[in-house]
Amino acid sequence: MKKIGILHGKERSFPEAFIARINSKNIDGILAEPVKIEKVMQGESSGYAVIIDRISQDVPFYRAFLKNAALCGTAVINNPFWWSADEKFFNNCLSTKINVPVPKTVILPSWQLPADTTDESFSNLSYPLDWAGIFNYIGFPAYMKPFAGGGWKSVYKVTDKDDFFENHRDTGELVMMLQEEIVFEEYYRCYCIGGKYVRIMSYEPRNPHHLRYVADFKPSGEKLQMMTDLVLRINHYLGYDFNTVELALRDGVPFAIDFCNPAPDAERTSVGDENFEWVVETAANYAIEKALAQEDNQDNLTWGEYIKRSVNKESLY
Repeated sequence: MKKIGILHGKERSFPEAFIARINSKNIDGILAEPVKIEKVMQGESSGYAVIIDRISQDVPFYRAFLKNAALCGTAVINNPFWWSADEKFFNNCLSTKINVPVPKTVILPSWQLPADTTDESFSNLSYPLDWAGIFNYIGFPAYMKPFAGGGWKSVYKVTDKDDFFENHRDTGELVMMLQEEIVFEEYYRCYCIGGKYVRIMSYEPRNPHHLRYVADFKPSGEKLQMMTDLVLRINHYLGYDFNTVELALRDGVPFAIDFCNPAPDAERTSVGDENFEWVVETAANYAIEKALAQEDNQDNLTWGEYIKRSVNKESLY
């Protein structure tokens, strides 16, 4: 019996539907269930062929459990080693090398000194920073957001340098990015599963959270293909099995705004019935595909093109 587990937090509609969908297919030797953890022994199998990870970004214990499970052969979706190393600023940097349009972005040291550091810990950092150069490059208005993490937490729209400094003081030890504002005509949130299945959804980030999927943009077939190609390219290089990419279209050009969402919102009440049905069915089919191909004590993780080319000393270009 090959077990497919889903590791999740307080969300219910997607995990429950995902489990029910797999089990309703009655595939011989395949069973889906919520992950059950009684103990975690080093180098010992989790008992799962596949685990969909929806919560380890918030629970370090779960991330450690998943790395051990992967070492023993579990196909963890998403790769916990890459997810631990990844963050939004690097993704923007990578995009500049793989022909994906992104907003102009800089990374900023935290306003407050990190714990266990002093001024002497930053002898390599110029003070003050070249604020004039940074502001001229980014322009105003701009967005300031954490360089890692998600969920629209600690995101600020800043209108000028005084507004920037006033808000930066409130960010404490967070490492922030300052990013060019893309004034868009259309905006899309795109599921990507398995590096091959893409669902492009109209999205309006300026609406209240519960109304963001109410947008009704009508992209042409050519525009859909252009966005699909970008979404696949991003996920192939990052190596994510399950991710969402947000694209803002300015003058017809899709800019990747936020594309590090390895545990994306999949609640029925958020994404709507049609999108929910797509993500449940597609995730279930992909998990089954991974389970059938899984081999114990082998590496069954997905590794992105960036890592694979680095190992093989191949150029990104």
